[in-house]
Amino acid sequence: MTELVLRNSRSVSGWLTASMPTSPRKPNGELELGRLRERRWWLRGRRVRSIARAGAFVEDVGFALLFPSERVLVPSLWEAVAGEDAEPFATGMGSDEQRVWAWKDELPGRSLAWYGNFVAGRGSFLSPSLLRCLYPGNGGTDDHSDLDLSSTAHELATALAEGPVPSARLRALIGDRGRYQRAALELQRHLLVTTAGVQEQASGWPATVLDLTCRRFDVGGRENHLAAAELFIGVVLDTSARDLARTFRWPQGKARGHLDVLAASARAVQSGNRYLAPSIAGQFH
Repeated sequence: MTELVLRNSRSVSGWLTASMPTSPRKPNGELELGRLRERRWWLRGRRVRSIARAGAFVEDVGFALLFPSERVLVPSLWEAVAGEDAEPFATGMGSDEQRVWAWKDELPGRSLAWYGNFVAGRGSFLSPSLLRCLYPGNGGTDDHSDLDLSSTAHELATALAEGPVPSARLRALIGDRGRYQRAALELQRHLLVTTAGVQEQASGWPATVLDLTCRRFDVGGRENHLAAAELFIGVVLDTSARDLARTFRWPQGKARGHLDVLAASARAVQSGNRYLAPSIAGQFH
C-alpha cells in the first residue's frame, strides 16, 4: 500500500484530505493528492541517509514532524529516512530510529534546522528560512521580555542568555521537574528556545542541551506570517484555515485571513472552504 493518504491507519478522511474537492474527471482525487504529496515530502526515490541530506529535506519542505502522527498529515523526518510504511520502534531502537533520534539534536546544533515542540504541538523541525518568518522577536537574548510568558519561562530564558545549558542543570535551577518541563515547552512554542546537541552524564542518558534560538539562527525583525502560510500551502497542497491554524498554532481567523489574501493574489486557489496550491489546482478545481 503506497498511497500516503492510506498509510499508518490514516484513512482518506484524514484532516488534510477529508474535504478534498474532486471533479468528475478525477474520481480518485484523494489518492492522486496522496501521490503528489509523496513526491513533495521526499517519500519517493533515495532515502535520507546523512545529516546533510536531512538538513536539505527540512529546508525543502520547511516544516516536518520528527515522527508521523495519526492526528496530523504533514511531512516527517522519520518517513523520509525509513519510508512511509515503516513503523518507528516496531522492533526497538534500530538503525533508522538511532539516526533520527540523534539528528533531532544534531541538526539544530549545526544550525541546519530548528527543533522543538511546535508543529501541531509535537516534536518538529523548522527550516531556517521558515523560522525567520515565524520568529516573534527582534533577535536579541532578551526577546522573551516582550512576550507574555510565565515567570518560570522568563527565568529559563534569562539563564540561557549567557549560553547553552544542559537540561539537567536547568531542571536543577527551577527545582521542580513539572514546572521546568512546562516552561521549556512554553519557550519552544514561542520559538525562543531550540535543542542544541547533548551532553554526556555520569550515568543514564545524555542530557539535551538547550539554547536560545536567536544564538543558533539568523532571526529577528523579519516576521512574515503570510509568507509562512504560502509555504505551508505549497507543501500540503490542499488545506483549510483550520489545518493551517492547527499546524502553526494560530487563531483560525488569522489563518483564514492569510489564506484569503493568498487566494486574492492568485497564490492559492479557493474551492469552498479549501485552499489549493496553484501547482495542483488545475487538476482538482
